[in-house]
Amino acid sequence: MNPKTLPHIIIVGAGMGGLEAAKALKNAPVRITLLDRHNYHLFQPLMYQVAIAGLLPSQIAYPLRTIFRKQKNLTFQMGEVHAIDLDTRYVKTNGSVIAYDYLILAVGGQTNFFGLKNVEKNAFELKNIETAVATRNHLLKMFEKASHEADAEKRRALLTFAVVGGGPTGVETAGALAELIQHVMTKDYPHMNLNDVRVLLIEAGASLIATYPPELRKATYDLLQNKNVEIMLNAALKDFSGTEISLGDNSAIKAHTLIWTAGIRSAQILDSLHVEQKSAGRVVASETLQLTTHPEVFVIGDAAYLENNGKPLPMLGTVAQQQGRFAAKNILHILKGDEPRRFIYKDPGLLATIGRNAAVARIWGLSFSGFIAWLIWVGLHIFRLIGFRNRILVLVNWAWDYFFYENQVRLITRD
Repeated sequence: MNPKTLPHIIIVGAGMGGLEAAKALKNAPVRITLLDRHNYHLFQPLMYQVAIAGLLPSQIAYPLRTIFRKQKNLTFQMGEVHAIDLDTRYVKTNGSVIAYDYLILAVGGQTNFFGLKNVEKNAFELKNIETAVATRNHLLKMFEKASHEADAEKRRALLTFAVVGGGPTGVETAGALAELIQHVMTKDYPHMNLNDVRVLLIEAGASLIATYPPELRKATYDLLQNKNVEIMLNAALKDFSGTEISLGDNSAIKAHTLIWTAGIRSAQILDSLHVEQKSAGRVVASETLQLTTHPEVFVIGDAAYLENNGKPLPMLGTVAQQQGRFAAKNILHILKGDEPRRFIYKDPGLLATIGRNAAVARIWGLSFSGFIAWLIWVGLHIFRLIGFRNRILVLVNWAWDYFFYENQVRLITRD
């Protein structure tokens, strides 16, 4: 069969959903073009580990051309998608226009600052390798500056680190940052009084990890407190100038560091499609993950709005992975002349780590916390990393940190 006559599938985005969709079509009689602005797949759940000097970027990223080296029906093209024409069925990138028969939109999400312009300008985020490395550089620079700052008030401001957002990423970042300070920075700066150091976790709502069961919310709160994280609930962020945090109750905190983990929305390219969108800009998808107006288009992951029991599915990697595999299967059903199936999310459970020996988990209807939950978290995250080499490197790094309290990546590099 002439490959040029095979149905052409474009997958936009090589995150968790796009990657799974591409793999699921490995042996299918189709041509696949995978588009992404980067030439690597990034394991975002461990992004905060790069920011707190726990891992190198290369340990949570893997080249896409290497991943798909043996997949003969797939071509990878690095580029930014600038336009998608649903009526004429083409995708425009910086340098080419590509026609498709089927389109899988796995474009992921972007940080949502909810219109707080100064926060967007001055805060740090953990969305990609560049922002994570910039955060790491900044954190390390604050300690260097504080080490020779004679003014006590200025030193306290340099050593005040605020994490905004009490979701899984926020609690993981705050817990890991507190451990970095307590177990590593105290050794690096033995002559500096680190009693001035503050790690704040600021959450606008009434509880941390609000989507978790009450017993896990309490366990998370207690574990963070044990690591000397100052938890501020019902505290809405109003502004951040770069040197001062302003809260909704008109209180202010002198600080040079604010890490924003409080909001995410779908990628901006979706706004140009002129299709129905709901919360966080997510495109409304049918139960088969298709656009009702353009059934040849599938929307998955953070880009898709799909309800389960009256609530939208969360913007999680596990949702994207399941939807990626399912969208690929539905395309194969259509190619065979069958009806596409209805997507049903299978919840694998909940996991969040709060640092060394500390995590919370909800698996098989059971809630537990502490060391066992942490071991499960470590095992799952290492298993989900792509590449045997990356798994070994991350395991060795974490084992070294565990026994010697020593983060190995404390390098200030050029942003």
